[in-house]
Amino acid sequence: MDFTLLLEYGWVLLILIVLEGLLAADNALVLAIMVKHLPEEERKKALFYGLAGAFVFRFASLFVISFLVDVWQVQAIGALYLIFMAANHIFRKVVKGKAENNNESKVRKSSGFWTTVLKVELADIAFAVDSILAAVAMAVVLPDTPLPNIGGLDGGKFLVIFAGGIIGLVIMRFAANQFVKLLEKRPGLEIAAFTIVGWVGVKLAVYTLSHPSLAILNEEFAHSTEWKVSFYLVLVGIAAAGWLFSKEPGETKKANV
Repeated sequence: MDFTLLLEYGWVLLILIVLEGLLAADNALVLAIMVKHLPEEERKKALFYGLAGAFVFRFASLFVISFLVDVWQVQAIGALYLIFMAANHIFRKVVKGKAENNNESKVRKSSGFWTTVLKVELADIAFAVDSILAAVAMAVVLPDTPLPNIGGLDGGKFLVIFAGGIIGLVIMRFAANQFVKLLEKRPGLEIAAFTIVGWVGVKLAVYTLSHPSLAILNEEFAHSTEWKVSFYLVLVGIAAAGWLFSKEPGETKKANV
């Protein structure tokens, strides 16, 4: 495989790992709230069953989407969903503040073990949709590889999307605590992460609008070097801004004194 091709695929995979890590941290916080009323042993089992179900769902949905990824209607829905999800999360975080977080923490103690497992399962499925769509939007405009197709998708693109989904699960299971600590120190990174998700949605929208069936944008534009460079420059800019302008909680308190 050509070195330039490997470099481009490696760069996309690296971005997915970082993005998945930040999203997994946010997801891990939600799951922790959902199971915290259970005894410790049942808590661990509920998370295990939920993550096992999420793995099966991601694997199955990946094969389904590999056949649908070239359908412009599916691309359009994916783009709108990513943009909406990002805007909705940022609105809740910035405008509504902590009010919603307080509501989320009121977990019904009457929820039994299997009811909690079901809730965790449904939450994991929702997280899986976010993860797969973000990975698809990142990978779909990559150049084709010499690898054979898997489903209806180029083998290289399929593997990148698959890796993104599995990495998200692994981070949620093993490394989420580190990302949670990072978000506690730099809370602005969460907003930056969802801004990146929205920007990835824009990328998928550009790809959709350049689909031959629509041809609103020139088909070559979505694959052009200029657009790719612009996309990654903005993406890195969002991440850098999230880090630089995200004050630690202690710094914010000092500033208010």
